[in-house]
Amino acid sequence: QVQLVESGGGSVQAGGSLRVSCAASGRTFSSDAMGWFRQAPEKEPDFVATITWSSGITAYLDSVKGRFIISGDNAKNTVYLQMDNLKAEEAAVYYCAARSSAANGNTRAYYTRKSEYNYWGQGTQVTVSS
Repeated sequence: QVQLVESGGGSVQAGGSLRVSCAASGRTFSSDAMGWFRQAPEKEPDFVATITWSSGITAYLDSVKGRFIISGDNAKNTVYLQMDNLKAEEAAVYYCAARSSAANGNTRAYYTRKSEYNYWGQGTQVTVSS
């Protein structure tokens, strides 16, 4: 069984920075891509950022471009999200996700839909105070 474990969440004031991390454990698997989603209370999860390992292509939610950076290590199925200049409205539970190389569906340059990911972490809380 594959497990994704997030860490690094916490509380920060608006304008501050946080770095969240995600590492896979359990059964060995190969991933095509890993990404981050976030869910605020009573809202649907939103795509935040993703990285496709083979090409190094990254993609971001428009509102975080220039402030968030996704990076990681394909061999270790580890991904990070550096978040700078955080805004109060970005407080949410941040979830890590991984797309298995054996996943069904079309191959795309990058993956922004929840349905394109096979494995999910439990989430890490990010609180931003104004």
